[in-house]
Amino acid sequence: MSDYFHPYRDAEFILENLVNFDELSQQLNLDGVNQELASAVISEAGRFASEVLAPLNSVGDQQGATLNEQGVQQTPGFSEAYQQFAEAGWTSLTAEEEFGGQQLPQVLGTAVNEIWHSANMAFALCPMLSQGAIEALCAHGSEVLQQQYLEHLISGRWTGTMNLTEPNAGSDLAAVSTKAVAEGDHYRISGQKIFITWGDHQMTDNIVHLVLARLPDAPAGVKGISLFVVPKFLLDENGEPAEMNDVRCVSLEHKLGIHGSPTCVLSFGDEGGAIGYLVGEPNRGLMYMFTMMNSARQSVGLQGLSISERAYQQGLSYARERTQGKRADGSAKPIIEYPDVRRMLLTLKTGSEAMRALALVASAELDRAQIAGDAEQAKAHQLRAELMTPIVKGWMTEFAQELTSLNVQIHGGMGFIEETGAAQHFRDARILPIYEGTTGIQALDLIGRKLQMDQGESYRSLLAELTQTARQLETGSDPRLAKTGRKLLKAIDAASSALRKILEEGNDRAELNAGICVHFLMLSGFLVGGGLLGQAAVAAAQLQRQAEESGQALDPLWDSKISSAEFFAVQLLPRVGYLAEICAAESLSAMAGEECFEQ
Repeated sequence: MSDYFHPYRDAEFILENLVNFDELSQQLNLDGVNQELASAVISEAGRFASEVLAPLNSVGDQQGATLNEQGVQQTPGFSEAYQQFAEAGWTSLTAEEEFGGQQLPQVLGTAVNEIWHSANMAFALCPMLSQGAIEALCAHGSEVLQQQYLEHLISGRWTGTMNLTEPNAGSDLAAVSTKAVAEGDHYRISGQKIFITWGDHQMTDNIVHLVLARLPDAPAGVKGISLFVVPKFLLDENGEPAEMNDVRCVSLEHKLGIHGSPTCVLSFGDEGGAIGYLVGEPNRGLMYMFTMMNSARQSVGLQGLSISERAYQQGLSYARERTQGKRADGSAKPIIEYPDVRRMLLTLKTGSEAMRALALVASAELDRAQIAGDAEQAKAHQLRAELMTPIVKGWMTEFAQELTSLNVQIHGGMGFIEETGAAQHFRDARILPIYEGTTGIQALDLIGRKLQMDQGESYRSLLAELTQTARQLETGSDPRLAKTGRKLLKAIDAASSALRKILEEGNDRAELNAGICVHFLMLSGFLVGGGLLGQAAVAAAQLQRQAEESGQALDPLWDSKISSAEFFAVQLLPRVGYLAEICAAESLSAMAGEECFEQ
């Protein structure tokens, strides 16, 4: 139940053949950073995850965080694992060298983060939130705040949190009511925040809360929100944690899943006001927080891949061991030999591979935006990254619901029994389409903002690239490639029609577009996922030809990539067609009035 092994060969294949990691590292001017180093990093991360983090996954589920008079007590074993994690340098992988980071490419950090979330998602949420805090302070913090907090966050000595949600302000941040009152060189913060992931624990000697609050004279709505650093412990003259700040965890949420991750209700200012320090300029906090949220959204999308991969490994292992019925020769028949079980396993396998390709390719766009030779190229890569972010977050987390459920189904009745562990992955996955912006919010962002920023040009550019891939597949000598190419072209045509309908009628379809936005997001995910598997198949076929011409042995992975692309194209790409048909509709029952809910 606790076994996990990272599929490093698939990650390496994507980095080498879809991302072109060596070229990317050269363009980033990172001496000594190459595919060989990436493979070594991934291998070591996989070892640490399987040996240290994975065995604690079920422990966290069964013995989750607790709250007593001393604060939140983390799951037994988590603190020791975190100390090993930080001491090994995993918290500093992609952080800026100036503050003690290793400054490796973001795409390598993404490949490694997949491993942590597969092994133990509840644990991995802690460094994930710290990473977002680091990015926000690097981008917007004053020199003083950076000097005080970044080195300790990057080293893992301290952890970070993100404090947005309040009892009456969920996704509607305009309703944030936490107050900040100036007092000398700091502010007094008072209010309550809920759903704060890893909001308290005893694993480090300080926690750095990034908190949204309002100044007394702030404008109404989102334009009046400021961002503050509120440490759990105030710093002394040497920059070390000293007196406890006026912030307390007053309760822990009792959750469906991720029990090992404490989700806290934090109260600020019960005894006069927690001391906080303004980040950047007043009333620009929401913009600053989005630096953290956009990072978190890609990371949460990655969790969809991670939990699906873990479910696939578990389902595959069970299907190979579980016997039911007899073979023709009378021997026991493992259930993996039944066609429908193989269908479910291949859906899990190819779904995970498609998500991995999307996560890494999207992350690499952030790296490419940094190294672009001119402003136009930088803008193009940034727009592509922004376009992909809601797809990564929305599609990958929604698809994970289906995939982790399939793992339960593969287990049959035993999947419904907690002891097998299949239910944990299913339960843990359920939060993913909710936090850091629900699927509906991601879909509205995609259709209402990302498509409108350049009137769909980035999306059309993406479709053009996928069309090129489809043409390459069509000319392949392997009939599986040609079939994949035809299916991909059909899906591209359907998506193009839906895109035209959405953009051409614009405001005339505003309400209708809001009703079909999730369908368009899911359409986009299946299309891009299938297209990237097609790109991988093209690369695999080329490697096969080169090996045959030089008399080298064929790698079974190459044939597997071609088969994965074909299976996805036949079984999953057709979803693009019917989703596109809904998107192009003139009306939807979802737009009906309140009367449709009457009994």
